[in-house]
Amino acid sequence: MLNKIWPIFIIVAYIYAIINGNVDKINNSIFESTSSAVQLSITFLGTICLWNGIMKIAQSTSIISRLTKKMKPIINFLFPEMKNNEKAKEEISMNIIANLLGLGNAATPLGLKAMKTMQAENIQKDTVSNSMAMFIVLNTASLQLIPTTVIAIRASLNSANPTQIILPVWGATIMAAIAGVTATKIFIKREKRK
Repeated sequence: MLNKIWPIFIIVAYIYAIINGNVDKINNSIFESTSSAVQLSITFLGTICLWNGIMKIAQSTSIISRLTKKMKPIINFLFPEMKNNEKAKEEISMNIIANLLGLGNAATPLGLKAMKTMQAENIQKDTVSNSMAMFIVLNTASLQLIPTTVIAIRASLNSANPTQIILPVWGATIMAAIAGVTATKIFIKREKRK
């Protein structure tokens, strides 16, 4: 769908620019936008490399197992189907930790790994299990303590105070996580009653 919408936007913008005699402005904005996109990508690349490296080091130490143990009650509550699957719990913990640190893109490979492990235990391969649904909800809510991606974007755009976004992000992600988890638990209970 987006493959159709974006070309239409571009064509309409060019036609409008031709009618109003602003073709030079559009051409200049294209080059400025591509330059900004490259600079932003380089900023993200540095941030992602840093945090991926930290997560890789954490995997090699006992930090992840300690954090997994501390998160065990929460994970057992959210993912009761995974109580006996230590590998899945560790992968879920790592993804949650990466999201809490606001790593977004760095959390994605960890999330995919966890989903693959949960899918291996899924009886109905063509249907998402309850644990998988809960995991998707948690990732969508993306509870963050340090929104590094947003801070990096604000810093790259020369914000006077790039970290000013932290409190609103906490409020929004905590409320989204509570609403998402509550709704998912309700739907799971209704499904089990059927």
